[in-house]
Amino acid sequence: MTRQHHLATAFAAAFLAASPLAWADPPAKAVAKATRLAPDAALAPAASAEAVGFDSARLKRLDDYMAQVVADGRVAGMTTLLARHGKTVSFRTYGKASLATGKPMDKDALFRIYSMTKPLTGVAMMILFEEGKWRLDDPVTRYVPEFASLKVLAGAGPDGKITVEDAKRSPTMRELMSHTAGFGYGLGDVNPVDKLYREKRVLGAHGLKQMIDRTAEIPLKFQPGTSWEYSSAVDIQGYIVEKLSGQTLGQFLQEHVFAPLKMTDTSFYVPSAKAGRLAAVYYFDKTAGKIAEAKSLFGSGVQDFTKPPEMESGGGGLVSSTRDYARFSQMILNKGELEGVRILSPATVELMGTNVIPQNVLVSSNGTNTARFNEAVGFGLDFMVVNDPRKAGLLEGAGTLSWGGAAGTWFWVDPTRDVIFVGMIQRFGGSGGDDLGGQARTLVYQALTHPEK
Repeated sequence: MTRQHHLATAFAAAFLAASPLAWADPPAKAVAKATRLAPDAALAPAASAEAVGFDSARLKRLDDYMAQVVADGRVAGMTTLLARHGKTVSFRTYGKASLATGKPMDKDALFRIYSMTKPLTGVAMMILFEEGKWRLDDPVTRYVPEFASLKVLAGAGPDGKITVEDAKRSPTMRELMSHTAGFGYGLGDVNPVDKLYREKRVLGAHGLKQMIDRTAEIPLKFQPGTSWEYSSAVDIQGYIVEKLSGQTLGQFLQEHVFAPLKMTDTSFYVPSAKAGRLAAVYYFDKTAGKIAEAKSLFGSGVQDFTKPPEMESGGGGLVSSTRDYARFSQMILNKGELEGVRILSPATVELMGTNVIPQNVLVSSNGTNTARFNEAVGFGLDFMVVNDPRKAGLLEGAGTLSWGGAAGTWFWVDPTRDVIFVGMIQRFGGSGGDDLGGQARTLVYQALTHPEK
């Protein structure tokens, strides 16, 4: 497979992992391996599933389904964590962290979370927003003057030669944080802008400044604010965090997010002392007809997360654990606070969870060819937002925030039902054959029989 094909498949899977718009076959019976949660004040075990409104027998459908996904060989291993009212209802592991070594999946396993990095970078941006360092309707060029001469794709001839036009205005910060600014990503191989992103190796730059310089040489896909397209916008946000804070993105996240939230296993690389906890990553080998460890993807090998990266990618560069990401999710659910530590104000979290895509672009494709944003499902500031779950055919509560990662990880935060869920696998292209995140939603909420509790 080509590098481009794997990238397109993997990042499409990032949306599918987050997307609640696709479903799968009923779960099969199997046995899951239960694990104990670390004794944090936040997310301590619930007295019982029933104590927080769940039916244990119905909730077993979730465990059975996830165990069967592993038993079928679709993924090597998995962890899932479900919490309600700040109490852990279920924290389970399934299968292996590595098929080669036979190491079982443990609760402290580390995962490449790829695009689940984006909400964390968004929180970093909003910390700076609260400090008055930028505003939503500011032009991006105020902070990235390298974008002052951006052009917009006007067309392409049969020979591949493109024509451009002037941008009518600079993209705004609001558009940058909602993927409506017009930037490309280089994930597909059809659009001329994406081809240029690959040719110039925008995501393979040696540092965020070089990434910005390369991006500045490429036209936007569309006039700012007129459509929605999954993009490198959050990597650009990472650069802005560095400019406004005077710190590297990793330093800023560590000081303002990871350390305060006790996210001790989240960083842009895995130190040698923790390398044995990093789960192996897989892809589906069509020739062999089964998953295989992804040791030579993208032509030059899978990124070695045991070494500091040349570029700290705000759009997809972090490694984390299930516990760490659950703590981050619970902070969002608590409207910016966890265990007495406040990261953001309640109003700021509410702002991040408010759909900001204008009505006239709500029907723009999200890039997966399986779903479209509409009045029921929109996008806020670095989160997807479910505005009207029943109209969308979903069981979760209104205002649910979510996203996913290229290796199949997913999460959601449901402020209406007071629920968080984190699911971790390591397979490019997702679990294969269904929307694992969507199936998890169905199986969780069909078990929430007493939401009033």
